[in-house]
Amino acid sequence: MAMIDEPLYPIAVLIDELKNDDIQLRLNSIRRLSTIARALGEERTRKELIPFLSENNDDDDEVLLAMAEELGVFIPYVGGLEYANVLLPPLETLCTVEETCVRDKAVESLCRIGSQMREQDVVEHFIPLVKDNSCKIYKPDDATRVAHVFLFYNILVVKSVNLRLAAGEWFTARVSSCGLFHVAYPSAPEALKTELRTIYRQLCQDDMPMVRRSAATNLGKFAATVEAAHLKSEIMSIFEELTQDDQDSVRLLAVEGCGALGKLLEPQDCVAHILPVIVNFSQDKSWRVRYMVANQLYELCEAVGPEPTRSDVVPAYVRLLRDNEAEVRIAAAGKVTKICRILNPELAIQHILPCVKELSSDSSQHVRSALATVIMGMAPILGKDATIEQLLPIFLSLLKDEFPDVRLNIISKLDQVNQVIGIDLLSQSLLPAIVELAEDRHWRVRLAIIEYIPLLASQLGVGFFDDKLGALCMQWLKDKVYSIRDAAANNVKRLAEEFGPDWAMQHIVPQVLEMINNPHYLYRMTILQAISLLAPVMGSEITCSQLLPVVINASKDRVPNIKFNVAKVLQSLIPIVDQSVVEKSIRPCLVELSEDPDVDVRFFATQALQSKDQVMMSS
Repeated sequence: MAMIDEPLYPIAVLIDELKNDDIQLRLNSIRRLSTIARALGEERTRKELIPFLSENNDDDDEVLLAMAEELGVFIPYVGGLEYANVLLPPLETLCTVEETCVRDKAVESLCRIGSQMREQDVVEHFIPLVKDNSCKIYKPDDATRVAHVFLFYNILVVKSVNLRLAAGEWFTARVSSCGLFHVAYPSAPEALKTELRTIYRQLCQDDMPMVRRSAATNLGKFAATVEAAHLKSEIMSIFEELTQDDQDSVRLLAVEGCGALGKLLEPQDCVAHILPVIVNFSQDKSWRVRYMVANQLYELCEAVGPEPTRSDVVPAYVRLLRDNEAEVRIAAAGKVTKICRILNPELAIQHILPCVKELSSDSSQHVRSALATVIMGMAPILGKDATIEQLLPIFLSLLKDEFPDVRLNIISKLDQVNQVIGIDLLSQSLLPAIVELAEDRHWRVRLAIIEYIPLLASQLGVGFFDDKLGALCMQWLKDKVYSIRDAAANNVKRLAEEFGPDWAMQHIVPQVLEMINNPHYLYRMTILQAISLLAPVMGSEITCSQLLPVVINASKDRVPNIKFNVAKVLQSLIPIVDQSVVEKSIRPCLVELSEDPDVDVRFFATQALQSKDQVMMSS
């Protein structure tokens, strides 16, 4: 160790670990690059560390991914923006590897670095790099590629990386280059901008589908940097070529970019260039493309405006709602409410509602579930009369669906309907179905009902709640599933908060305390939990007179689980009651429990006694 020069030691450790057979050691080494760079200093990082990384990039994908991520934030460690160029060679190499996630991370890091670089540094540092590599990248007999060399003298270095990748022999380089154009284009001189647009078009026509997919994915980003005149003349031409690709994977990515392109165009241009494509794609032979259309349709409607939506988009949307593929219907059903917001109620009732009725009895449970998630939002759009006449029967049908998720999705959005039709009609039409669901055989459905009860109670009012739902709340405390009992205990607390201690003392507390004598110890534990939750809401007086005696009496239970839960409940009551009550009632009980034969009971009782002493000292 003493023989190694101290300043050389960090890089020696890095090199040693990077060559280690253990991948974890190599990963740890890469993730410590910033620490090692600080130890080496900026100059040695540029001259030793970065070249080493450039030469040693044939490693496992995990290591390469970590390297690509680290290099993206490495500008401060190489001397700032003036020397940012040294980071590009290793990242350029990583852009050519086969693993997609490594390439994506390398492109992300290149974009981050390129967006920070200063143009005035390009000529001084990177023109030699372009010249030295041009003969290896461009074919001598390809006049177009050779001509690029003379166009690159005034560009950002990231552009040189971009174009070398775009001209790469292996498709991975061309795939990566598509993600760099939006960074390179804004700073390029006019002559090169024309060249960049031409190269991007060539990438969109590449023989490899993977390259065309990448070009389609990044078209929106690139289009956002292109001037308006070229956007309409060239970018939209590229877009139309991608939409006619023979690979459905390319077409669906072109559809995905419709929303981004639509926001860049004027509404009339969007109607002229994008709307016809979407309408045609709604009948595409590939269900994946139709699925993507269904996902993107609302964004397109926002771009083109209400009138084209009503005349052209609605028929396409109706086709998607009635598509043969369930996946397409799922995507289309999820947009029902959003699309209806753009239309007037009459059009929604005339065109969309018949499809909604069909979907409510769809053969696919996932379609019905997707519909149930959004259908309640249609009530405010259609108004009270249409909701009562048209939507309520659909709601009732979905509430009784055999698939639990469908019922859950309806239950969670009942408040939207209440705002439209009023609580009286809601209670008459939907409450019987809700009561039925409260006893559903699927515990997750019962759980959803419990979580909705406080909101429903506040909407229904005290009188209605007492008549219809009060008994259910007590029934859930004796459910066979723990999650239901736990939620029921929390529900009791929330109801006490909603209606006040006086109401709780009359309607909840007596029934809860009565269950403490249940022969099943798990139910008795639930009551103890409910008491601990109710005590802060009920206040000191009711806690001392009604709740505390029940808890102390439960300390005599023969089941150890009950006794150590008594200790925990007593600990929670200490801050609520007076000090005299603690000394007179709680402390003796805890002392007795601290001498119990069961080790867990002794532990929690001792813990509660220590907590009591701390509370007393602080007070």
